[in-house]
Parts: sequence; C-alpha cells; structure tokens
Amino acid sequence: MATTDGTLTALALNCTLTPGPGESSTEKMAGQVLDALAGHGVSGEVVRVVDHDVHPGVQADMGDGDAWPAIREKVLAADILVMATPTWLGNMSSVAQRVLERLDAELSETDDAGRPILFGKVAVTAVVGNEDGAHAITAALFQGLNDVGFTVPAQGGVYWNGEAMTGTDYKDLSDTPEAVATVQKTLAANAAHLARLLRSAVYPAT
Repeated sequence: MATTDGTLTALALNCTLTPGPGESSTEKMAGQVLDALAGHGVSGEVVRVVDHDVHPGVQADMGDGDAWPAIREKVLAADILVMATPTWLGNMSSVAQRVLERLDAELSETDDAGRPILFGKVAVTAVVGNEDGAHAITAALFQGLNDVGFTVPAQGGVYWNGEAMTGTDYKDLSDTPEAVATVQKTLAANAAHLARLLRSAVYPAT
C-alpha cells in the first residue's frame, strides 16, 4: 500500500502460466527483483495472476466473480509495479497480455487534477525463458505500461535467456548469473530513485 512517510511499496505481478504452488522461474526472478528493491527501502509482495480468475476485457471490473478489481487495488496502492513474465513462442505469456489489457481501463481514470491515475507510478519488467524473445517482450511491455501512464526508469528491464532448445530453466540455476544480478541491482536503484522523485514532484496537469 502506498504510504505517506517516505517509504515505498512494490507489487510484482507474476504472469507465469504455472498455477501455484508449482515452481516458477518467473516467481524466482520477481522475488529477486523485490529483494533488490528491499535494499532501497521498498517493501513488496508477489501476486501469481494465474491463480486468480481475471476475466478478459478492458474495463476495471468485468463483474461476475472477476478477480481483477482486487488486484487492481494493489496496483493502485503500490509505488512500483514489477511486470514479470515467461517467454512462450517468443512472446510474453497470455497472462501478461491480459494484465496489459485490463490496465487499459486506467486510461479513463484521472486524479483530481485531471492526470491519468497511473501518472507518478513506476514500472519495471522481468522476463525469463530458454528461447529468444526477451528484448521484444521487454519493448512491448515498456510501451504498454508507458501508454497507460507508468514511468519506466533507465535500464528498467531485466531478463534471462537460457540456451535454446534445452530443458534448463531459470529456477534450475544454483546461482544467479552475474550479469543478471548486476542489472537487478541497477533496476532496483533506479526504480526506487524515480519513485521517490515522482512522489515529491508530480507530473504537471495539462
């Protein structure tokens, strides 16, 4: 939940296709990003979206048992959103795509000054997979998240690509590759820095 005492919060949406409690490479990566953010005074939680009945649609509430409104409240309460997805057939998961579609509803929501309601919030991305596609997925996520009002910090995306056509997943690694750990640290530092700046100096009303 967003706070007024200078501390920050983050919400990681794990867009794996694997229901809980199954092991998830995306869960591992999302957790590592939250751990890195914790080093900058950011508390957070992970929501495994596939475990919730998020209906298709582009409205804030699609009714009849739609689980998105509860997740949406967590998104709106957090200072930083971590969008984490696996790579399937070179693309983000269908769960991640659904989250973007549901976030589209926020374009019609504004604050008291008329700004889109997601202005002032930061978004970062995390992508895992043992096939190509991480750069294209990151680009698509950046564009979609920025479209609905999030601000993406410098080097705000981290990914891991395993060797193609093998069975090794990120969750199978005993150690985090140095390059991945370095980017996680940079991402976390920049995201926390940007979130604090946006809290103290909001975007102008137009």
